[in-house]
Amino acid sequence: MPQSRQLHLGAFMRPVSLHTGAWRYPGAWPDANFNFAHLKYFVQRLESACFDAFFMADHLAVLNMPINALKRSQTPTSFEPFTLLSALSVVTERIGLVATASTTFDEPYHIARRFASLDHLSGGRAGWNLVTTSNPDAALNFGRDDHMEHDERYRRAREFYDVVRGLWDSWDDDAFVRDTQSGLFFDPDKLHVLDHKGPYLSVRGPLNIARPIQGRPVVVQAGSSEAGKQIAAETADAVFTAQSTLAAGKRFYADVKGRLDRLGRPRDHLKILPGAFIVVGDSREQAQEKRAFLDTFVHDDSGIASLSIALGHDVSGFDLDGPLPEIPETNASQSARQRVLELARDKGLTIRQLAQRVGGYSGLEMVGTPADIADQMEQWLVEEGSDGFNVMFPYLPAGLDDVVDKVVPELQRRGLFRRAYTGTTLRDHLGLPRPDNPFFSKAVRA
Repeated sequence: MPQSRQLHLGAFMRPVSLHTGAWRYPGAWPDANFNFAHLKYFVQRLESACFDAFFMADHLAVLNMPINALKRSQTPTSFEPFTLLSALSVVTERIGLVATASTTFDEPYHIARRFASLDHLSGGRAGWNLVTTSNPDAALNFGRDDHMEHDERYRRAREFYDVVRGLWDSWDDDAFVRDTQSGLFFDPDKLHVLDHKGPYLSVRGPLNIARPIQGRPVVVQAGSSEAGKQIAAETADAVFTAQSTLAAGKRFYADVKGRLDRLGRPRDHLKILPGAFIVVGDSREQAQEKRAFLDTFVHDDSGIASLSIALGHDVSGFDLDGPLPEIPETNASQSARQRVLELARDKGLTIRQLAQRVGGYSGLEMVGTPADIADQMEQWLVEEGSDGFNVMFPYLPAGLDDVVDKVVPELQRRGLFRRAYTGTTLRDHLGLPRPDNPFFSKAVRA
């Protein structure tokens, strides 16, 4: 019997696996993160399974960990997101294409223009993962000695979003008349000059590209701090979050959806998609064996560095076989830091054990048979822990193929996931309305 609600599934694809040992797993493609033929295979397989979106995160620094750890990581090189997604738009037809772009180290005009271009090139499939960059090494690549304080980054991001949205609305949908008889290319009455002047930004506009096919590309937000949840409720169409348990997911879901209620936004206009690390086996025992075997490929250098980054504090000088001591607050990601502290406390892990988990993957895991994984996904959906998931694969290509060939058919059999796309845009896939242009809809009403 089909369910009244269905899951939304994105695929987290940069790096192609968050597990630092993934590239070493037997049969994995070690160069998958920087090989277009491989990435083309991944996105086409995901589209064949009717995934909502291909989600490409991004980093703005290479030297973000000690070199002895960095040399063991698959992340130092990857394609620039817009270049890659523009290329992938040509070899796909329906799957959404979501890229990370920073409000801390970029300009609103650049962001608005790039995403509008991608939306037109892809036929309405672009999505912007709005992030505030917290990596101090990234600041050094942009002429700064340090990055902005956490809450200030979010205040700037909120204004940044308003500017980008205003630029996307520079033109009415039918502004470009292209009347060859009269010689009128566009109607100047359907052009809006933003002329924004705020605490952080000054942008005149208008944008030099027609209004995006979706009206506005889908906006995804990934912060889970108080500031992050509020900006998500105010601006986002989807939230990519890290919630390790159903109980935590339900609290987060109720919190963010409650903020929508207070803002007067319909609850279904924002989709909450926790990251889910999926390992599939023909039996539960086989899946657990795969997961344990994967962790053996995490080098100590990588694990300690990953833990230090997550905490915003170097732990290499502590007793690695002792408990994690009190860690002072830092300017690093608050939500990531809190998850690691809770993991150490709840599991009673030593620093070395904690590093092995964080260096591999320490968030929400779904490890088991296709039926086991479908059971968990269904429970999260029914109990309002999520609207779906941003799927992370343990290794490529086999880990992705397992989800496409085994998990998705089980979800479809239960009526939990689509068998075919019913629309053409990313907004269609997510069940989101196409927004009106407020500048010109006001003029029509007047």
